Amino acid sequence: MESRQLRYFVAVARERNFTRAAEKLHMAQPPLSRQIQQLEAEFGVTLFNRGSRPLALTDAGRLLFEQAVQVLDRMDEMKAMARRLLEAEKPRFSIGFVASTLYGYLPEVIRRYRDARPGVELTLLELTTMEQIAALKEGRIDVGFGRIPFDDPGIERALLRNEKLCAALHLTHPLASRTGLLRLEELAGDALVVYPKSPRPSYADQVLALFRERGLKPLVVHEVREMQTALGLVAAESGVCVVPASIERLRRDNVVYRRLDEPDAVSPIIMSSRKGDRSPEIAVVLRLIKEMYRKEGIAFGA
Repeated sequence: MESRQLRYFVAVARERNFTRAAEKLHMAQPPLSRQIQQLEAEFGVTLFNRGSRPLALTDAGRLLFEQAVQVLDRMDEMKAMARRLLEAEKPRFSIGFVASTLYGYLPEVIRRYRDARPGVELTLLELTTMEQIAALKEGRIDVGFGRIPFDDPGIERALLRNEKLCAALHLTHPLASRTGLLRLEELAGDALVVYPKSPRPSYADQVLALFRERGLKPLVVHEVREMQTALGLVAAESGVCVVPASIERLRRDNVVYRRLDEPDAVSPIIMSSRKGDRSPEIAVVLRLIKEMYRKEGIAFGA
């Protein structure tokens, strides 16, 4: 007797019809009938009264049905327990990231990590840099990619690179036709759109600090929640926005990007992890990043 024969028998008993049971089991009726006949031959009893419509179980059939349901339920429980045990033993790795890093090299890092570590269950969570600190301490993520430098005794940081910034302008903006690099002072006469509005400190503070350090004060500052909203305002001719250079890959109608002639106009990309965490997965991610940077001619940590 095989477990599948018991499942066939239970299906016929519940449907009280060979044709409907075969359809439910996704098989033809003749093979199903043969399996039931083999089961009856093995037990030496008749399980169904085939002369009745609908099918009726014999006394022996009712007894076997009760036992078969219990056996199959127990087998399903054992399989579920085995799956849970396997899942519990499967390595897990969680990455937190700020949205803007998805326009840079992070997607390629993730793709290469999955290729290198197919047996690890990878989880991705979009979190602000400050949210990543709490998530690391709580164990919700194992590594975070953000842009805000911060000091915390429980967190280790690794500067991956400093990404250059550029200006996002409306297509008809007077500076949009400029072929050369732009200066921040040329943007100070416009409304400036910054993001995110909260929580702070944030990337918005980095941009505002660049203007402040040069003694510049934008005509007006619009604070919005997300980068997409900021670019939407640029497209609506409601201001200009300073964004990481990788955002140039995000094409949006009526928005153009122009590089800045400001050596210190950069935004760091920082990888954070728990202090003292020597997880091999973190080492794999760092190795993949360094290999990719070498290939792209990018200086690691600069």
